[in-house]
Amino acid sequence: MIRVTTFARLPPRPRAGTIAAAMALANEPAFARQHLLGIEGLSAAEIEDLLDLADGFVELNRQSEKKLQLLRGRTLINLFFEPSTRTQTSFELAGKRLGADVVNMAVARSSVVKGETLIDTAMTLNAMHPDVLVVRHHESGAVALLARHVRCAVINAGDGAHEHPTQALLDALTIRRRKGRIAGLVVAICGDILHSRVARSNILLLRTMGARVRVVAPPTLLPRAVESLGVEAVTDMQRGLEDADIVMMLRLQSERMQGSLVPSVREYFHFFGLTHEKLRAAKPDAMIMHPGPMNRGVEIDGVVADDINRSAILDQVEMGVAVRMAVLDATTRRLRAQA
Repeated sequence: MIRVTTFARLPPRPRAGTIAAAMALANEPAFARQHLLGIEGLSAAEIEDLLDLADGFVELNRQSEKKLQLLRGRTLINLFFEPSTRTQTSFELAGKRLGADVVNMAVARSSVVKGETLIDTAMTLNAMHPDVLVVRHHESGAVALLARHVRCAVINAGDGAHEHPTQALLDALTIRRRKGRIAGLVVAICGDILHSRVARSNILLLRTMGARVRVVAPPTLLPRAVESLGVEAVTDMQRGLEDADIVMMLRLQSERMQGSLVPSVREYFHFFGLTHEKLRAAKPDAMIMHPGPMNRGVEIDGVVADDINRSAILDQVEMGVAVRMAVLDATTRRLRAQA
């Protein structure tokens, strides 16, 4: 006999056409999803909702007392099938600052190594009644598959070359706080576009928010028909950076490459590595971004990366914790309302 757990009903919605209904609708958050599996499908209003929420957490994180009790008694499990430092630590900090009990699963020592399938793992974890699963997986679509077999909120921390939604959100927050807007900006995303989930999520978000996006890479590192995403594809770094407001560099993802897609690291840096000389083609106040990990002397010159007037790389790290706090808050809204 299967036992079904039922949750308390949400409070009844005010009757349509009343003043109370209008006020409730105005106060209702735009993002009302249980999961965050990708940027694809999110509206501009949903993205703005998450960014606005994250803005408040930025200020909280700069105070000496950073801890809230928003997720007190809730359990967050970080389930990372790929190595991660920044993202996993960021989610762990975000969960703890919201008061959650955070568990980091050591996948290298888990039953997955012994042959357990992803669905078996999902059903096992589901039986433990977690409230949030944060999942990174090397296969595209794996996180969405897992989400169909659990009752808790699921957040995609990166799946294959598919998406990395919280990275795109933190990049957007960094841009908005530095530039005051996203709409109308020219953003050049440079590097290994072909294998980058960060590039895909950023393209989707930036286009939704009204930015003009260029992707800059050698032909071997550009996906086929990338223009169908609404971007301009450029194979010359000088032309790609022309009048750019934002220059976002990506690393070469050698672990995902099959065969040699660039002649040599030295030659790649010569043509596509960001230097102050190449940066002259962009606007004088162009902002430099990089999602990390960063390979100095490969996709970016160390002097450029450390330029305190132009580089927003450390800002991105700071925004990452705030954005992940916002996503944890937003995806557990319904759960908290039912408590």
